[in-house]
Order: sequence, then C-alpha cells, then structure tokens
Amino acid sequence: MRVFGIDCGTEFTGYGVVEVDCDARMPRLVRVAGGTIRLSKKQKTPVRLAQVFAELTGAMELHRPDVVAIEEVFFSANAKSALKLGQVRGVAMLAAATVGLDVVEYAPLKIKSSVVGYGLAGKEQVQFMVTRLLELDEAPDSADAADALAIAICHIHTAQTLSAQGVAR
Repeated sequence: MRVFGIDCGTEFTGYGVVEVDCDARMPRLVRVAGGTIRLSKKQKTPVRLAQVFAELTGAMELHRPDVVAIEEVFFSANAKSALKLGQVRGVAMLAAATVGLDVVEYAPLKIKSSVVGYGLAGKEQVQFMVTRLLELDEAPDSADAADALAIAICHIHTAQTLSAQGVAR
C-alpha cells in the first residue's frame, strides 16, 4: 500500500508518500517522497491555488499512490482563515480526483494518536516520531512535510487495523 498524505496550509502545504515494505523480514514503513509547497503571500489566491493543484497533481502522477489521506477540517475562531484553508483542502481533493484517487480524512487527534500515541502532541513530537517510524537519518525538511507523512502513516496504521479485524476501508 502506498499512501499520499497532504497537510493543507495557506502558506505551506506539506506532502508525503509512505508505503509498506512487505518484502522485508518484518514489514516496515518506507518514506518514498516528501516536501513542502511554499506559497508566496504576494500572489493572488487563484494563482496560489493553481500552484497547489499543479504541484500536488504532478507529485501524485509521479509517485502513483493507492490513496490520498488528508487532515479533516478543524474549527477555527477565525472564519477568514478557515475559509482559506478550506479552499486549499478543496484543491487538494480536486487534484486527487483528477488523477483518479480516493481521499480519506482523519481528525488531527487521530493522526497524532496514531503516530505519537498522544492526541495533543506538539509538532516537534510528531516530527520526532515520524523520523523514528520511517527510520530517517534526519527529520523531514519542514513540520508541514512531517505532518503530511504522519497523515499517511495514520492511514496505513488504520487500514492495517481494519484489515486485521476483517473490515474493509
């Protein structure tokens, strides 16, 4: 299974591709790719959204995942920020649909619990555990890329648990 995780943001959108290596003696998680789409505040919103779409679509076509996993919307006191984030999430979902991939969503608490074991973990803890779980020599290049890898790991863990229970997802 190969999962493309996306951590949507209005300035930085992280992505990460993780797969399960079942050919190893003990199945293990492997980082295939990861990075950060950096958006210029000087650009107008449609241009920024087009950049997110183009870069995500290109990365999905390149890495050919089985599924895309993203973080569910969290409620924000700032309606304007929530709306902008929703636009980026919509573009991420559109990119997945354009290349024919299903999208699954996970709550932030579920992602952190799955990766760190604690739903209120900080970004540093997530980055540390992603580095450990994927056996990386160094942490991902940004917290956004680490979060995207964490989202992908969360989906793999969830899918493995559901499979062991005989439930399809």
